Amino acid sequence: MRYLIIFGLFFIFLSSCNKDDQAQIDDEIIRQYLEEHNIQATKHDSGLYYIITKEGSGDDHPNINSTVEVKYKGYLTDGSVFDQTNGSNTITFPLKNLIKGWQIGIPLLKKGGEGTFFLPSELGYGNQNSGTIPANSVLIFEIVLVDF
Repeated sequence: MRYLIIFGLFFIFLSSCNKDDQAQIDDEIIRQYLEEHNIQATKHDSGLYYIITKEGSGDDHPNINSTVEVKYKGYLTDGSVFDQTNGSNTITFPLKNLIKGWQIGIPLLKKGGEGTFFLPSELGYGNQNSGTIPANSVLIFEIVLVDF
């Protein structure tokens, strides 16, 4: 039993080290991307980097319990687009059902606001493949908050 507890603690320690290492790798990837593209972005406490390109209107921001209507484009740091709304089409989601990066980033916008968000993999799909998105991918989203 004692060995099982020690093994469990060792596994937790290794898992947390890998998570911290990946966070550092992702942060370096984001900072390098920003530098190469001459982009000034703000870093959120979560590790997300963002740019508010259009403030939007009103005083209210969505919260985790909001249903948001958005237009967006999602792509990797190599520029390959993995998902987007087309033309004037929008899509509506409960914010609480979305990836953590959207749950953090979208509330920074007001109605009609626009932003670009640079998500470390932990705030996206983490160490799991998701469709055409490889595991441990930094994600970039251009998001327009149409309504909430």
